[in-house]
This record gives sequence, C-alpha cells and structure tokens, in this order.
Amino acid sequence: MRPILRYKFGIMAEAIARKLNDSPMARWTVLFIVAFTMMMGYFINDVMSPLETLLETPVSEGGLGWSSTDYGFFSGSSSFINVFLLMLFFSGLILDRMGVRFTGVLACLLMIAGVLIKIYAITAPLGGHTFTFSAFNLHLPLSAALAALGFSVFGVGYEMCGITVSKVMVRWFTGYELGLAMGLQVALARLGTASALSLSAPVAMRYSLNTPLLVGLLFLTFGFVCYLVYCVMDRRLENENSKSAGESNADDSFRLSDIGRILGNPGFWIVTLLCMVFYSAVSPFLKFATKLMIAKYGVDADVAGFFTSIAPFGTLLLTPIFGSIYDKFGKGVTIIIIGTSMLTCVYIGFSLPIHASGFAIAMMILLSIAYSLVPSALWPGVPKMIPLKCLGTAYSMIFFIQNLGRSIVPMCVGKANALDPTYSTSMHIFAGLGFAAIGVAFLMLYVDKKKGYGLQLPNIKK
Repeated sequence: MRPILRYKFGIMAEAIARKLNDSPMARWTVLFIVAFTMMMGYFINDVMSPLETLLETPVSEGGLGWSSTDYGFFSGSSSFINVFLLMLFFSGLILDRMGVRFTGVLACLLMIAGVLIKIYAITAPLGGHTFTFSAFNLHLPLSAALAALGFSVFGVGYEMCGITVSKVMVRWFTGYELGLAMGLQVALARLGTASALSLSAPVAMRYSLNTPLLVGLLFLTFGFVCYLVYCVMDRRLENENSKSAGESNADDSFRLSDIGRILGNPGFWIVTLLCMVFYSAVSPFLKFATKLMIAKYGVDADVAGFFTSIAPFGTLLLTPIFGSIYDKFGKGVTIIIIGTSMLTCVYIGFSLPIHASGFAIAMMILLSIAYSLVPSALWPGVPKMIPLKCLGTAYSMIFFIQNLGRSIVPMCVGKANALDPTYSTSMHIFAGLGFAAIGVAFLMLYVDKKKGYGLQLPNIKK
C-alpha cells in the first residue's frame, strides 16, 4: 500500500506543481493577446504623424489650419504628463503595487479616453477659438490644444501599457522562451508603427481626417476586450501559484523601500546607462536619416523614407530570431557587445566621404542587425537582475532616464547639422554614443561575472 500511496501522492504533487504557464498554448495565447493590445497602442501613437500636411491645410479646404508650431507642440505632448508630472515613474509603482491586471486595464482605459479626446478635437466645429499658454507665450487653436491634451492622456496609458506588457512577458515566460517572446512583442509593436505610417494618410485622404483614429479606436477597443480575457487567465495562474506555494509569502509584495534596493543594484544602473546611450544613438538618428539620405547620398525624396525604414522593418524578423538564440544558447552580454560594435561601425561608415547610395543601403542593413541584436538580449536580461516584484518600477525608471537622453541628443545633433551640413559632426556624435555603449556592455560583462546574474546563461531552463 505504501508504494501505491507514494505513487498517488506523487501524481497529486505533480498536478499541483504544474501551472498554467507550463502549457505552451497558454503562454503563446497570452503573448499574442497582450502584444496585440500593445500593437494597437503603437498604431495610434503614430497614426497622426503622416497627417501633418492635412492638419496644416486651411479650414476652408478641409484641414484644421494648424501651423508647424502647433503640430510640433501636439507631436511632443504625449510625454508631457509622463515627464513633467513624473507619471511614468508612478506608473511603475502602480504596476508593482496593484498588479498586471489592474494596471493593464487602467492603461487601456486611459488610451481609449485619450483617443476619444483627440477624435473630438479634430471633429468638433471649434471654429476660430484659441487657447493661450501664458507661461510659454504660446497661442494654439483650441483643436490643437484639445488634441494635445488627448495625446498626453493617451501617452500615460501607452507607457503604462508598455511596462505592464514587459512584466507580463516575464511573469509567463521566465524559464521558457523569454527572449523569443519579447522579440515577437517588439516585432508586432514595430508592425503597428509601420501600419500607421503607411495607411493613415491614404485612408484620411480617401475618407476623412478622423477616419484613421476611428479605425485605431475600434482595434484598440478590441485589444482591451482581449486583455480582459488575459485577466481571467492571469487570475487562474495566480491561484495556481498560491496553491503550489501553500500560502502567500509576505516577502513577495512590493514595498516603497524596495526602490532603495533597485537604486542600490549595480545591474539596474548598467542597464539604464546602456539603454540611454544605445537608444539615444538609434532613435534620434532615424529622425535625421531621411534628410541624410537626400543631402549626402543623393537619394530621391520619394524613396528616401524607404531607405530609412530598412532598420525598423529589419527588426520585425531579426529580433525574434536573435531572442530565440539567446533563449537556447545564452551569451546575452556577448550579443550586446556585438550589436553595439556594429552600431558604432555604422556611424563611422556614415561619417566617411563616401556618397554611393548602395553604401547607404549597406549601412542601414547593418544598422537593422545591430538594432535587433541589442534589444533581443537586453530586455530578457533585466529580470535576471531585478526581482519580479520590483520589475514594474525598475522598467519605469529605466524608461524615464532613457527618455531624458533621447530628448537631449536630437537638440545637439540639430545644432551640429546646422554648423556642419556634411553630417560628419553629427555622425561623430552618434559614433561616440556607440563607443560609450560598447564600454557599458563590457562593464556589464564584468559585473555579471562578479554578481552572478546569469546574463550569459540560456533563458530556457532544462
């Protein structure tokens, strides 16, 4: 009887130990649910970028009569509440205190509310009413001011959704295909951006100015419904985790004092510094790259944007591939070192007195590889250094500091291009950031060996 009892007890224990995220079907269902919601956020974030010309068209001709200054204020408004009111930081605290279900639902509702305000702003007959920002001596059409308010509210939900999805990936894929999952999520997000940039203007010209936003709202609402389905699955996972643990552990709850643990973790500062220098070397470059292709390489203006899009489109395929390699074989820091080295070579190449368009294409292809290598190993490595209960706050702090760097570099590059129209000086700035990223990557390798984070180990546990 005893062997039989032991056998039955073993079967029961195994059943209890097996959790919902042990099922590949459940894991990948979760991935595509939350990735779709995030993809719709990326779509709406960029859906009005191609509409600048239409927005600046006079009201009598069907536009809103905005000026370039009005549009510039609107386009930068998505970060106002996040940066100036520190909402990006508080979003991380909300995530760690309230959990992924509450925070994800809140993020979706904020995004939907922001979109509704933007739709009202560009649809309602607001006439010639203006809104004045006395502190900045800025006079805006009321439509632009309301659209900026909507974009700011949307931006809070957008960034909150981003850190929530990152934590969901860690929650469901730790010990499994975390690199591949994060790579696919990034790829789908890029697809949302690409869809907005390519479809928004044709749809608006064929129908009306608010049609792209209405389409985005429809898909975002569907994404919200999908996220509610995820909440049901996550509740089940939480119940299974509680049963397998036997009782809840008080140490697993986030406390404000844990912020000190994050700030005292050298891994956090290395990741933050690497993110700041790497993304400051990539994102601002892409904003100047189209003009670079025209001015230096003689590319026709109609296809210069295609040259620039090589990098983000390349990440659609390459990031999941490199993430899968990290999952199976490890060597995460090595991947980052290779990626940052390739990035630096790209900017050194762009600074050379070579004006062939084929050379520019080769450099952009190399950039797409570098742009895929680093994120594929960087983001799955963060949970190895930061406890899960602190992860939301850590992500929000990383993104906050990263955004500071990304706001300063474009101003410096713009001044450099004004002084040196050959783009050599600005490429040296980007190359300098690349060298800094290489240095931080080697520092990460040293700290990993010293602290034993396991960044060089595979993500899939055998």
